[in-house]
Amino acid sequence: MTTTSTGPTSTSLPRASSRGSSGAAPLKDNHSQMLQLVLFWLGAILLPLGLVVIVLGWYGAANTPYQYDQFSYLVSGGLLGLGLTFAGGFLYFGAWLARIAADGRESSKRLADTLLVLADVTSRAAARSDNGIDTSAMPVTAGDGTTMHRRDCSLIAHRDDLHPVGENNGHLTACRVCRP
Repeated sequence: MTTTSTGPTSTSLPRASSRGSSGAAPLKDNHSQMLQLVLFWLGAILLPLGLVVIVLGWYGAANTPYQYDQFSYLVSGGLLGLGLTFAGGFLYFGAWLARIAADGRESSKRLADTLLVLADVTSRAAARSDNGIDTSAMPVTAGDGTTMHRRDCSLIAHRDDLHPVGENNGHLTACRVCRP
């Protein structure tokens, strides 16, 4: 924790997403959540409306003595009601799918954030020895070489035969890439 002239601040951790959910209009610029909301409300209106139309069609057909009137109630009430009911059900299903997709995106962002933090902590822990000394800055030589490198130098990063530079380093030359 460091203190500046404006107050205390902390070091920021890496983030895969920069989503701010505060503000007066949370659905602005969030088209997937808006789609989910529209699908949900259209389904919530059409599904019960279709059931009401079916009941009204049945009531009209049941209370007319003429068979030719029953056919018009069947078409207007039954088939229209079934269409509205199925359309409402499919819109509910679409809202459910949109919700699953949004949850998948959110969990992917959380996983990426967690992996970035884990990679940061692991890289910091790997750069330190057991005594708390930064081993990435320690000078080493590769094999029987005559060039002194930092342990994190990109020229020797793939080598397994690294040896720490001892007291007798007068005949070694410094690497021009990492400059130990």
